[in-house]
Amino acid sequence: MTRFLRLLKIYRVANRYRLGELFDSLEQAQLLSMLLALPLPAVPNIDTLSRGKRLRLALQELGPIFIKFGQLLSTRRDMVPEDIADELAILQDNVEPFPEQQAIALIEKALDDSIENLFAEFSPTPLASASVAQVHTATLKIGEDVVVKVIRPGIEKIITQDIALLKSVAAFVENNIDQGKRLRAVEVVKDYEYIIHDELNLMSEGANGTQLARNFENSDLLYVPKVYWDYCRINVLVMERIYGIPVSHIEELKAAGIDLKVLAERGVEIFFTQVFNHSFFHADMHPGNVYVSREHPEKPQYIALDCAIIGTLSKDDQYYLARNLLAIFKRDYRKVAELHVECGWVPPHTPINAFEATMRSVCEPIFEKPLKDISFGMLLLQLFRTASRFNMEVQPSLVLLQKTLLNVEGLGKQLYPDLDLWENALPFLENWQRERLSPISNLKKITEKLPEWLEHLPEIPELIFETLQELKLARSYRETTEREAHEQETKRQQKLSRRYTFFGVAALIAASISLHPTMAELLNNMHLTSLVLAAGGITLLLLRQK
Repeated sequence: MTRFLRLLKIYRVANRYRLGELFDSLEQAQLLSMLLALPLPAVPNIDTLSRGKRLRLALQELGPIFIKFGQLLSTRRDMVPEDIADELAILQDNVEPFPEQQAIALIEKALDDSIENLFAEFSPTPLASASVAQVHTATLKIGEDVVVKVIRPGIEKIITQDIALLKSVAAFVENNIDQGKRLRAVEVVKDYEYIIHDELNLMSEGANGTQLARNFENSDLLYVPKVYWDYCRINVLVMERIYGIPVSHIEELKAAGIDLKVLAERGVEIFFTQVFNHSFFHADMHPGNVYVSREHPEKPQYIALDCAIIGTLSKDDQYYLARNLLAIFKRDYRKVAELHVECGWVPPHTPINAFEATMRSVCEPIFEKPLKDISFGMLLLQLFRTASRFNMEVQPSLVLLQKTLLNVEGLGKQLYPDLDLWENALPFLENWQRERLSPISNLKKITEKLPEWLEHLPEIPELIFETLQELKLARSYRETTEREAHEQETKRQQKLSRRYTFFGVAALIAASISLHPTMAELLNNMHLTSLVLAAGGITLLLLRQK
C-alpha cells in the first residue's frame, strides 16, 4: 500500500509539472504523455518554465532521493539533452536536519558510549544537512577539532523503496518506448543504486579518504582531512575539521591573495595525476566538496571532502584512454578508431573506416575554434556519444571520469576563464607516456614482478616437464587418431575393391553363358523385365555374401 501511495504522489507531481511533454518526441510514448496530461491543476506559471526547470522542480518536490537521482542524471550528458542536464546540475542536496537528540542517540549507540565521554565539546546544531547524512562539529578529548557525520535514520528503507520504484519506471521506459533501449534507463538506475549504497557506508568513505590522502602524502597539491578510525562505524564518521575557503567563493579567494590562475591550473594537474598516476580519483568534485587552504597563496593547495564516490581505471583502460586523448590532440582519427576496437570498447567487427569518418565529422568542426575555447570534457562526451552509435558498451568508470572532468573544467573556468585545459593536459599526457615507456619505468615493473617470479622459480622445471608430457601425449593421440583413420580408409577401399571385382567377374560369367546356343535362345524368349529382376536379385544376394 505504501508503494502504491508513493507511486500516486510521483504521478501527481509529474502531472502538475506537465512532465509528459518530455516524452512527446518519443514514439510509442503517447500513452504515457496522455496519462501525465490528465486535467489536474498545474503549478503556477507553468507556461513560463522550461522543460528542464520543470523536471528540476518536480525532483525537488519528490524529495532527497530523487534530488540525488537528478544530480546523477545531470552527469549523463551522453543520454540527457543538454538543456535538461544544465538545469539538473543546479539541484542542491540540502534538506531539513533531523532532531539533534536523534543524532546524539545514533552516535552514542554506534560508539557505545555517551557524548560527554566521547567528546570534550559537541555542537547539537548541525553544520550541514543533506539527504543521506548530516554533520555536527565537535572537539575530541585530545583537543582536536573534528566533524561528526551521521547517517540519517530510516534512510536505507526510503532508498530501497524509491529505487524499487525507479527500477519499475526505468523498465517501463525501456520496454515501451522505441528509444528506451538507447536511453539505458535501467542501467542509469543501477548506477545510482550502486552510488547511493556506497554513500550509506561511512567506513567506505573513510577508507577512500585515507587512500586519497596517502596518494598525495608527499605533494602540496591536495590535502585530505585525517580520519579518526577509533570513532568510526558504518553510520558514523569522525574526521579532522578544516577551515579553508570554499572554492566557489571567488571574492574571498581573491581577498586571501590566492593566485586564481595557478589555482585553476593546479586543479587540472590534480585531476590528471589522480587518473593517470594513481588510477584512483575523487568522482564527486562539485564546489561543495572542494575547499582551498589559506596557506601559501602563491602555491594554493586544494582540500577535498566527501570521498564517498571514487572512480578507478584498470591499467588497460588507463593506457588506452591516454593514447586516445593523444591521438585526438593530433587529430589522428584512424588511431582513435583502432584503439577503440583494440581495447574492446566497441565490438571487434566494427568497420574502422566508417568509425574513423564519423569521428572526423564530429571532431573537425570543434577544432575550428581556438583550443582554449574548446571544452575538453564536452569533446570527450561527444566521442563517447559517437562511439555509442557503434555499440560501445558504457563503462561506469569512464562515465565517472567524464563527469569529474566536466566538474574540474567547470571549476577551473570559474576560477580563471582563460584556462586552457589542452595546454595543461598535453604536456602531462606526453610526459606520462614517455615515463611509462622509459627503461627506468620498465625496470621498475620488472623489479615489482621479480619477487613473484622468484617465488614460482622452483616450479619451472616441473611445469616444463608437465608441458613436455602434455605435448608428448598430444602427439601420441594425434598419431593414434591418424593411424586409426588410415586403417579405416584402407578397409573401406578394400571393401569397394572387392565389390568392383565381383561385378566384373559376374559380368564375364554372364557374357560367357549367353554365348551358349541353348542359353541364347532361352534369353531371347524371356521378357526384358524378368531378365532385369533376375540379374538384380542375383547381384543383391552376392553383395550380401560379401
